[in-house]
Amino acid sequence: MDHLNKLENESIFILRQAYSSIKNISMLWSLGKDSNVMVWLGFKAFLGKIPFPVVHVDTKKKFKEMYAFRDKYEKLWNLNLIIGDCPPISKIDPSLPPAARSAARKTDGLKKILSEKKFKGIIAGIRRDEQNTRAKERFFSPRDETGKWDVKNQPAELWNTFNTEYPSNVHIRLHPLLSWTEIDIWRYIKRENIPIVNLYFAQNGERYRSLGDKDITKTVASNASSVDEIIKELENTKTSERSGRLMDKEEENIFEKLRSKGYM
Repeated sequence: MDHLNKLENESIFILRQAYSSIKNISMLWSLGKDSNVMVWLGFKAFLGKIPFPVVHVDTKKKFKEMYAFRDKYEKLWNLNLIIGDCPPISKIDPSLPPAARSAARKTDGLKKILSEKKFKGIIAGIRRDEQNTRAKERFFSPRDETGKWDVKNQPAELWNTFNTEYPSNVHIRLHPLLSWTEIDIWRYIKRENIPIVNLYFAQNGERYRSLGDKDITKTVASNASSVDEIIKELENTKTSERSGRLMDKEEENIFEKLRSKGYM
């Protein structure tokens, strides 16, 4: 079995395990490349129809191309889409640096959806190779009633055995893409011909390598204008995937601070 097939099988196993063992789950859909791969895996796991809601936590600050993609593929993919809003920046901790404070709106938006819909599990498309804090994650990761993540108290996951039994005030973050890398994602996009937002492809010598809110996400220098060219670029680059994310440049441990409070 080749590498991509192994990753695909692992992700499908986790999705099915989550659906069979946790009542009332949903899947986050950020509209980015990883998120679209996760939706695609959902189709494969459940015979073409994702049997639970797909959630977009909308900051109202995405690129217009992302909203057009959402509106198109919600219909084409027949998704049960829930769009949640986020609080204004004035409601967010003023001690945070500007970009982190803006990003933290999504945390409160997610908490609101969790409270309203009573979701006990929420599937997120994070990967261990993205960022040092995410490298400490588990496939099934418990959160308390406030959404806080205790990085020092993560459950053991041995031999594909996952703990899904937690107190009623706990929900579980589910991470089927943890084992994937950025280049795995792109190779899978190529193999499966998965649609993605065209902002990932270079125009005038620059492209978005990671997509977030337009005011805190910048382009990187690149001439890669196709999936094949992006894969070739990644085979040779030493630049971080999140080099265009302003939040990551504000404080050394800001990402861990946000994630400990419930950020994806």
